[in-house]
Amino acid sequence: MASSGTTGDADPEDPVGYFIEDLRFHGKSERTREAYERVLREFEAFVGDPDRNPGGQSLSPGEASQRECMAWVHSLRDDLAESTVATYASYLHRFYDYMTQVGAFDSNPMALVVEEMNESIDKDPTRREISIPQMRSFVAGVTHPLERAVVVALLKTGMRVGELCNLDLRDLRLTGEAGDAYRLGTRPQLDGRGDSLFVTADAARGTVVNGEERDAANKRKRATVIPVDAELAGVLTRWLAVRPDARSAAEPLFVSTGRKWGRRLTPQMVRNVVETHASEAGWYRRGGGAEENVTPHYFRHFFTTHLRDRTGDRGIVKYLRGDVADDIIDTYTHNWGDRVREVYERHIYSLL
Repeated sequence: MASSGTTGDADPEDPVGYFIEDLRFHGKSERTREAYERVLREFEAFVGDPDRNPGGQSLSPGEASQRECMAWVHSLRDDLAESTVATYASYLHRFYDYMTQVGAFDSNPMALVVEEMNESIDKDPTRREISIPQMRSFVAGVTHPLERAVVVALLKTGMRVGELCNLDLRDLRLTGEAGDAYRLGTRPQLDGRGDSLFVTADAARGTVVNGEERDAANKRKRATVIPVDAELAGVLTRWLAVRPDARSAAEPLFVSTGRKWGRRLTPQMVRNVVETHASEAGWYRRGGGAEENVTPHYFRHFFTTHLRDRTGDRGIVKYLRGDVADDIIDTYTHNWGDRVREVYERHIYSLL
């Protein structure tokens, strides 16, 4: 993070709060800020407790030395995966580095700690391997119509959680009675495509799409039309039959059936659903790292791995994920009916 230009004049009474506020100014998401604050407040409590830190006296973060920082990192290892420990250490390192740059602290005691740590942040960890039969059993345990629709949609499309939350009725085309009953698929991009979903690349946090300001962003490089197979079509049809009236004129596809009745689902609501069912299956542990926990992002990994292995066509998988360059995506966009749907429907795994 670049210096804010206030070097030498920052003397906050609450350095953690100061840093979190600057993260907001730098455009970091609420989820990111919450993660940083949780970790930094835990460190603050550790150094402030004379019974826990090695100095035996209450210290503020600005008074902590390399020894306190190393002791805190060591204390994490009993309960957290190594990749999570490395991530938390990187949060503290970034905090000290920034506060040093703006003149609030004299030095960064985490610099040497990070250098000496054997762990590194694992950006592509070896993840839990779940077979298709195991995932099929998992889906069988998700019986609520909304929760099943969300889980099956993520597993069948490889969408990011924000992209799923941003879907409106106009982005889903279902042929037959369902399409007529619920005014679906009015996007012109879906014309002639059969049962399918349109995932735009235009939705960003704070932008207005289809008359509604969005709280989540779509991160794909280009808009994508994703086939909807018979299983997903059936699950979505059953959800639409009980879907509450939306509180937004944009007509979100997925809306809450809980305390925020009729409001568009948020990424956190989806994460809560997945984490609850994953915990029941023994696939999620609070404090666990990406290599063991099953989350919505894991579903994207599951989709990519199994569909790539089944098709042997990396290009189609990249197209469906929405993370390919223009020349590749244009090839599949122009040959959508002959190539994408045929390959997808021939190889997509059964979950029901």
